[in-house]
Amino acid sequence: MTDTAQTRTVESFGRIDPERSACVLIGVDDYEHLDSLRSVKYNLTELRAVLTDPQIWGIPEDRIRTVANPTTPAALVGPIRDAAELAEDALIVYYAGHGLIDRHDDQQQLLLTLPESAEDHPDTCVRSSDVRLAIHNKGAALRRVLILDCCFSGRVLTEMTDGHRQSVETAVRTLKDVNGSYVMASAPRDRPSHAPDPKRCTLFTGALVDVMRQGLPGGPEMLGLRDLFLEVKERIRALKPEIPQEPQDQDRNNTGGLGFVHNAAVVPPLYPAAPPPPTRWQKIRTSVLSLTAGALGLALGLGTQPLVHWWHDTHPAAAAGPCAVPSPADAAAPRAVLLDHSDALNKQSVDYEKIAGLSALALVSQGKDVKALALADNSPGRVWPVTLGSPFKLSPSAATAVPLRRADGTKFPIDGDWYDGEAMVIEKGGRTMLIASETGPAIRRFDIATGRQIGKDFPIPQKLRYAPEGSAQTGRSIESLAVSPDGRHLYAGWEAPLADDGDTRGRGIIRIQRYTGTPGGSYTSDGQYAFLADDGMYLSELSAIDDNGNLLALERQYTAGLGSEIRIAELSLGKAQDVTKLTSLWHQSAHIFAADELVVDMATCPAGGPGAVAVPAATPQHPLLDNVEGMALGDPWKSGRYKGWYPLYLVSDDNDSETQITRLYSLAVKLRP
Repeated sequence: MTDTAQTRTVESFGRIDPERSACVLIGVDDYEHLDSLRSVKYNLTELRAVLTDPQIWGIPEDRIRTVANPTTPAALVGPIRDAAELAEDALIVYYAGHGLIDRHDDQQQLLLTLPESAEDHPDTCVRSSDVRLAIHNKGAALRRVLILDCCFSGRVLTEMTDGHRQSVETAVRTLKDVNGSYVMASAPRDRPSHAPDPKRCTLFTGALVDVMRQGLPGGPEMLGLRDLFLEVKERIRALKPEIPQEPQDQDRNNTGGLGFVHNAAVVPPLYPAAPPPPTRWQKIRTSVLSLTAGALGLALGLGTQPLVHWWHDTHPAAAAGPCAVPSPADAAAPRAVLLDHSDALNKQSVDYEKIAGLSALALVSQGKDVKALALADNSPGRVWPVTLGSPFKLSPSAATAVPLRRADGTKFPIDGDWYDGEAMVIEKGGRTMLIASETGPAIRRFDIATGRQIGKDFPIPQKLRYAPEGSAQTGRSIESLAVSPDGRHLYAGWEAPLADDGDTRGRGIIRIQRYTGTPGGSYTSDGQYAFLADDGMYLSELSAIDDNGNLLALERQYTAGLGSEIRIAELSLGKAQDVTKLTSLWHQSAHIFAADELVVDMATCPAGGPGAVAVPAATPQHPLLDNVEGMALGDPWKSGRYKGWYPLYLVSDDNDSETQITRLYSLAVKLRP
């Protein structure tokens, strides 16, 4: 290869679209007559995981197929043909296993092995020419990609007919006749591939997976197949002479230069770079186009929208992207990106029970389809099991609600005591949940499976109760709960200032009660902290970031005619003073309050083009926002473009009103270390 060919791609010309591609991952690890290759099963698992990860490539599950230990040539080749019929953009075929050479054939082509394959028995293998035909002869894919991780895999690129002659045109060059193709081979034509650890991926595929997960620092936002190959090759070269192996590749029509996966090492710029000043020719061209557009607009008549408006109306931008920097004084990049929103649960019913009044959200699992529990604040109390989908593509659906009942099985309300659930956390172990009711106020433990209360209500400090015992505002008591990851600390936040505390120049003084105990056991109130909410805002929800008293606080307010304001701040209780013994916090020194820092003002998140977001009648000024009351923080991403960031889910309470919407939101947020 020339030096030019070795140069890493700097720019990608287009992108390989995962939504229109198809992929087959084939691996053979269990052999009867050859040594077992236990590493191959890890190859299939890890490679599928990175290719389906929406932060890396994101091919849909129904467009990727794993074929483990195919027993016949048809079982290996057939899935390739099926995928070729499905692919519109790219067909990607991967094979890992033993590679043999057909020494009975003059061309000595590569043989891909099956579980019953044996040396010097080519009839027990699959010839590379058969793979070529399967890839080439079916479907309308624009591009065909073959990745081989086996001994002698470089034979698909170039072969020598005997050791005394110069290199000749390959007898079998897989994908030779396909315009737009890329072949990646793990080893030269006459060298083995290595799998040094049977409990990990093979050397080549392990490096490929690592590069896709880690990305290339300083590289482009999108990495092409050629970028990945060159980095893999460099990593394997660094192992010489310990493991002599040199991957090979072949690129036709710059298929390897197309954008393929997101560069996990590069967080894309959240603001576009300022364009360079226009040249003299561009100014002239702009003037001509402006005159032309003006004449065309006049010709179309005053009753017709300008073409640019028509275009944006018919191709609205999505409601997704970075939310603005919290403060002009903050030189850092935005700390939040709106990933998606969904109104799929709005005005829906399950088993004749209406989904309404969702005021709290708690995550149950964070796998491929995120699962959660959603609490309804309307009576009688219900908890809805909800599948959210992916944070990058929300597709929420609800199952039958679990009714909340007293320990004896009777319903809430009873004896005039009505229920108003506003906050919920799932205790460590996943069997019980703690729910706070604004009425009472009260904190109760419930069995998740049956919905029955377990044990007595948690003690509420007298100061935090309603009059005449305490000074909590009627209807504005416990609105939020958070539990530390280790389950040791429970935090209960009051929605509004106590009557004795008031506000500081419009910023409400909000108290947070801490409890310490054991999950499923007893908790004792052992500390009380306070922070200043934003101007005119109330505390709606809390989420614990860690075990050290760092929390996320969801603040909101509603103004008739203007709609909702939603802001999320990061609180640190570490240096805040315990205010339990202070009767009033009004006119107290500022140093006693918890430090807070704005993470995102939801009003600065992109609402998309016309029609991208349904507009709540109660919030006309910003169509994206409604009465957000529930919040759940996921575990930080360990790879991908948002590595180290946290997924954050929000839900709005429609108050069982026709003018409001039950809406789910997903964001990526960057929190301080």
